Amino acid sequence: MEAFFDWLFETIALPKVGLPAIFVVSLVSATLLPLGSEPAVFGYVKLNPQMFWPAIVVATAGNTVGGAIDWWLGYAAKLALVRYHKRRRAREHEAEHLEHRAHARKPPKPKLDVRYFRWMRRLGPPTLLLSWLPGVGDPLCTLAGWLRLSFWPSLAWMAVGKFLRYLVMTAGLMWIPDTFWQNIAHTVKAWF
Repeated sequence: MEAFFDWLFETIALPKVGLPAIFVVSLVSATLLPLGSEPAVFGYVKLNPQMFWPAIVVATAGNTVGGAIDWWLGYAAKLALVRYHKRRRAREHEAEHLEHRAHARKPPKPKLDVRYFRWMRRLGPPTLLLSWLPGVGDPLCTLAGWLRLSFWPSLAWMAVGKFLRYLVMTAGLMWIPDTFWQNIAHTVKAWF
């Protein structure tokens, strides 16, 4: 088993695989799975400073594709729920007619007022600028699909937010001197 893990870690090592690994890690971290892509991006850029911009762009693309997957999951979940309710109502309707009971109609649901639609247009896709937030961003993307917000504007706002996150975080971490990281490594070694 130990040999398998050694082989696995050697196979997916960042210096060997590089940008495809960054893309995959960023994509997986944008789904509802708990995984952070920032350490992988920072580690890759730290090893290859000349690859700063390609790494940021690839990480943004992977994370945005993951956000799009979340959007479609929310959209599909909403469609499945609507279909389930339609089938259930149809079965109830058939059962009522088979029993020859009087067909009582349910009162219609109240219509949404104009203020609600204005609010959705104003705060809809731009809220996905916050899709980079840990713990909140992935469900936010799923909720956007559930609410059937426009896909392409939602994707654009996701991409902007995720790009800014990678840019600020990686640049900030690169400005920290190497001695800081070495001191952290020595402290961790001392604990173990």
